Amino acid sequence: MELNVALVHDWLNGMRGGEKVLDALCERYPDADIFTLFYVPGTVSDRIARHRIITSSLQQLPFARTHYRRYLPLYPTAIEQFNLDAYDLVISSSHCAAKAIIAPGRARHLCYCHSPMRYAWDQFDAYFGPERVGPVASRWLYRPMLQRLARWDAATASRVGRFVANSQYVAGRIRRYYNREATIVYPPVNTIFYHPDSTPSGQHFLMVSALVPYKRIDVAIEACRRAGATLRIAGDGPDRHRLETIANGQVEFLGRLSDEQIRDEYRRALAVLLPGEEDFGIVPVEAQACGRPVVAVARGGALETITPGETGILFDDLTPVSMASALEAVAAAQFDPERLRANAQRFSRERHVERMRAVIDETLGAPIGTRW
Repeated sequence: MELNVALVHDWLNGMRGGEKVLDALCERYPDADIFTLFYVPGTVSDRIARHRIITSSLQQLPFARTHYRRYLPLYPTAIEQFNLDAYDLVISSSHCAAKAIIAPGRARHLCYCHSPMRYAWDQFDAYFGPERVGPVASRWLYRPMLQRLARWDAATASRVGRFVANSQYVAGRIRRYYNREATIVYPPVNTIFYHPDSTPSGQHFLMVSALVPYKRIDVAIEACRRAGATLRIAGDGPDRHRLETIANGQVEFLGRLSDEQIRDEYRRALAVLLPGEEDFGIVPVEAQACGRPVVAVARGGALETITPGETGILFDDLTPVSMASALEAVAAAQFDPERLRANAQRFSRERHVERMRAVIDETLGAPIGTRW
């Protein structure tokens, strides 16, 4: 039977981990329609862009491309207005609102969950704390708004027939916030593109990250200062000015780089840094695929992608002092590039595609209305 498939994604503005999952789904379902709150043309892969992309009414609002978080209170209404009556299979790729799409009763709805809504549950202070938006706005405007969103996020979990999580860590958050179980399918990493070459490692550290508060780049900057180490940061984002002020000229901010440039940066780094708690974290896997170790906080997805002492160093306390000690440890250690790459292969795109195919087929084979 030919399926009418809808793919739902929170917003299309860049090719991060969520968009790479969507790209793999687009390869399997080349005729699927894509529904999204916002879409910035030219920011996603050609494979995604070739699809019919339906945006929400929020797309027309002022500054929607650059300040979409300002419209958070409108997300529930916008996502629920999409009409999916024509579809037999709905796959949402969600870290915010996409999982709350209303699918018809005869359709299966599978949600690949990158994370329950971070702002509403456990990262409020990183985005809307007093130091970010001011004490009055944080307490009287944003906190009540995010509390309402958290209640809506939990209530709409029942719209999903089956949850797929991108890590054991996220599966635990789904269990805690949604009271649902989830199947684990790690996201795809292009281990063919990211591979070692003969480039000798340098003596500097590297971060590849969006410049946003929860990435805790400020901790890495201070840790490198304490360790007397050089740091290069690839990426951009709203926190750049604050971070440049903190760095005081001692860190090289590279801005947005192409995939080829990032691959070269991995190969030239002594190690790649991950101070923030990640739901999964594709960057550490890409670095290992290029034969470079990782220094990461011992939380979140890093516990699943890094083998301490073999593919990197984990530190327990999210402080510059603890991280600086880990930097000194990784600089003194020896790592086998082949062992690093073999670990990265566990998260290859091929394995992701194979596993997702099995999960989707199993879901379609179950009776309509099955809750997993």
